Amino acid sequence: MIELYTSPTPNGWKASITLEELELPYEVTPIRLDKLEQKEDWFLKINPNGRIPAIVDRDASDFAVFESGAIMVYLAEKAGRLLGTDAKSRSLVMQWLMFQMGGIGPMQGQANVFFRYAPEKIPFAIDRYQNETRRLYEVLDRRLAENEWLAGDYSLADIANWSWVSIHAWAGVETEGLEHLERWKDAVAARPAVQRGRAVPVVPERDESESGEADADRAEEIAKQGRKILV
Repeated sequence: MIELYTSPTPNGWKASITLEELELPYEVTPIRLDKLEQKEDWFLKINPNGRIPAIVDRDASDFAVFESGAIMVYLAEKAGRLLGTDAKSRSLVMQWLMFQMGGIGPMQGQANVFFRYAPEKIPFAIDRYQNETRRLYEVLDRRLAENEWLAGDYSLADIANWSWVSIHAWAGVETEGLEHLERWKDAVAARPAVQRGRAVPVVPERDESESGEADADRAEEIAKQGRKILV
């Protein structure tokens, strides 16, 4: 049994969608980021970096894994799926997984910070991170123009990148004109396991924040909560 410690964020969805796709049994412990539960001593023993997600594999002597990409690879290796079947296919999956972890995640994350959470709006920072996120989307679009999925077959690479691209509106980044990215985004979203994983953990107010379509008052309230995490 896998114990998943998570919150409704792109990195959190990476873990829960992977678990759903692999059909591995798991239990969920929601972590309230706004209450800084991720900084409590008990959680730091699982993830010394104080971030979500994290897992504990109860079937492997309570082995703990942190960092979303490392969690995904651990689970895929455990189940023998979603990671490629030979050295080349595995390398393709890892390349596009690292693309998300080293590019889209950090750049879009900073776009979120400066566009939504920063108490002072800094146009240079907003433009910098939104433009770089859009550029990375264009890289995905070119790849998807020639491939149904990012690494040949559906894989961890699709799960990881989709988890971030799906909330592009919250970062203020448009996907207009990226027809291949849009096709792929819809195809991933239509998968039942993705829909189930995206709903983990259950947080009633989440839908507005993840779509970026909350009204102004609600969006500001979500931003205020987010600022607590950044302090």
